[in-house]
Amino acid sequence: MTKSISFIPCYDFSTTLNAAYVKQILPLMVRHNVAANPINYAIWYDYVAGNNAKLTEVVNKLISQQIPIDSEISIELYKKHVCNASLESFEKINEHIQKVIAQASISINDTYKKAEITNDSFQKKTLVLENISKATDIKIVLQEIIQETQSLAATSQAMKNKLDEANKEMELLRLELAQVRQMAVTDGLTGLLNRRAFDMTLAEIVGQSEPDKTYLSLLDIDHFKRVNDSYGHTVGDNVIKFVAALMKKHSEDHHHVARYGGEELAIIMPNTSEDKAIEISENIRSSMESSRLKRKDNNQPLHKITLSIGIAQLRAGDDSESLVVRADSALYQAKETGRNKVVHLSN
Repeated sequence: MTKSISFIPCYDFSTTLNAAYVKQILPLMVRHNVAANPINYAIWYDYVAGNNAKLTEVVNKLISQQIPIDSEISIELYKKHVCNASLESFEKINEHIQKVIAQASISINDTYKKAEITNDSFQKKTLVLENISKATDIKIVLQEIIQETQSLAATSQAMKNKLDEANKEMELLRLELAQVRQMAVTDGLTGLLNRRAFDMTLAEIVGQSEPDKTYLSLLDIDHFKRVNDSYGHTVGDNVIKFVAALMKKHSEDHHHVARYGGEELAIIMPNTSEDKAIEISENIRSSMESSRLKRKDNNQPLHKITLSIGIAQLRAGDDSESLVVRADSALYQAKETGRNKVVHLSN
């Protein structure tokens, strides 16, 4: 990805998808007596979309404990779970940057003032030297000039030290910002790209790639609700992480692997042949089929878990939505025709 992403959320602009969300979001907000303002809508949008597992967990806990979701709680939910990165992290970094800049400015101003005073003094002493002839008097003036020069040099060195220190701190802050930016595009559970990063990456690639050389693969864990109901959400999360690991293992370095939402995952495959796209998807599917997962708490085996995968090829005139729609149609066909298979819609 070449575009940087700030903490400002980026949402899916599909009219069909969002129309379906609205029908769920507004009744939920009314039921829980939540004001329909932009912040609350963003919270419940993510909750309904199902692509923010931690937010869903926290909101479900609040609901189960019958805790009113007031404005204070809403702000905290928004800052912590809806924004791509923590606003507090950015605020702290910004405060630190301003502090470093202020300290450097003070040091520069002090040095500038000292240089001005020294310059005035040198001009006065030049006039004095022009009007005296005794060696002892000249020596005294020269000693004063030397002392002032040494004082200015010390002040300049102090400024250099301050600027060196500021430079080191700015480098640390740059690294910290890079970490926060990485968090902003990363799904917390799997370490893959999150949905917002997926949307932006796909839009960028669709806009730049040549048709016939880019493929999108959508993956869904078969009967995932049964996994959660049978073994609990912790096991369900571990299954999602296992699938994510398989995707990273079998995809290529220039591919973009993302958590699309809930138990759905995706691989954007630019500069990839049709055979390679199908091969990668089939390797992931077959690896999952042959895996024998066990619970970490009691080492008991889980029932066989499989994947359904749909592949779509980028066409001339495609936008992100049309490509996703075709991949989703292929995924739907894979599920409707027996699951545990890869379907590629070639037309």
